[in-house]
Amino acid sequence: KNKSDHCVRKWKNHSDYCVLYSPHQITAWMEMVVKENPGVVSAEVYGRTFENKNITALKIGLNSTSSKKVIWMDCGIHAREWIAPAFCQWFVKEILRTYKSDERMHTILNNVDFYITPVLNMDGYMYSWQNESTRLWRKSRSAPPAGCNCNGTDLNRNFNANWGMIGVSKDCCSDIYCGSKVLSESEADAVTSFVQSMKERVLCFLTIHSHGQLILVPYGYPEIQRVCHPQMQVAQKASEAIKSVHGMEYTVGTPPMVLYPNSGSSRDWARLIGIPFSFTFELRDKGEFGFKLPEDQIQPTCEEAYEGARSIINYVHDKNFPVKGGSVAAATAAFWTTLLASCLTSATFL
Repeated sequence: KNKSDHCVRKWKNHSDYCVLYSPHQITAWMEMVVKENPGVVSAEVYGRTFENKNITALKIGLNSTSSKKVIWMDCGIHAREWIAPAFCQWFVKEILRTYKSDERMHTILNNVDFYITPVLNMDGYMYSWQNESTRLWRKSRSAPPAGCNCNGTDLNRNFNANWGMIGVSKDCCSDIYCGSKVLSESEADAVTSFVQSMKERVLCFLTIHSHGQLILVPYGYPEIQRVCHPQMQVAQKASEAIKSVHGMEYTVGTPPMVLYPNSGSSRDWARLIGIPFSFTFELRDKGEFGFKLPEDQIQPTCEEAYEGARSIINYVHDKNFPVKGGSVAAATAAFWTTLLASCLTSATFL
């Protein structure tokens, strides 16, 4: 407790992002980031959880008179994956630390707004901090359906993407219970409504999980016949960027290829509504510590994942904001746009 309290008071110190923070501490951190970065960071409450807690995104970007493009990132959709919120905090810290001196990041913030939700499943995350018996809680905390005594739904099985078809359970006591209906959960519904409202501006959808060291691309449903090769290539570049930091291998592929089939994920939903790029990061490790990743691995995990995310962000930015006068860049952007559209429209559901 003393260590965590000390870190709350000294967040400006680089090492303070190398510990895990409770829900209340993350909320306090978000308030601090907004207060200390006026004109660059703001907080937007875009929904309420089942237990009536705020679902809040940090909006990061430089002021503009025109409508800007958007990059989305959410962390903590599964309560027990504590390294994910820690990464969202690290990601925010790195953007704010570098944008004034790094011309590249300054340019990106001129053109793009980041919407970052550090803890999407705040009810479940808070419950996982309650005691050791709740530490591995995964789901939301919504009330069970009639005839069942188990709370919660797997939020990443509740989105409108082949909902309830594969890789789910209809048993409400299961960790992969998909809910009584699509978007039965207020958290999934909030993301859907908010992202849908600006989908024409969203360039990339990043959702951060653990563990397994994977970068997952659409789709989780195996009977979609086409793998979107641009997504695979961009993800592979991100994997290479990750490896360059600490030598860690992140496997790239669709869930049926490298993990297991699933339906109802936010990643697949984002791609299906037309967002050009959509990825799931599964952070460290490969099972030695699992969801209880030691604090001494927070910094290296975040450092490598940041480089992976930055690789994707640089690509999607440059595709949409080519160098002025660069006909080759413009032609390349047009090519990728056409190819991505074909990946979406030619996906066949059997």
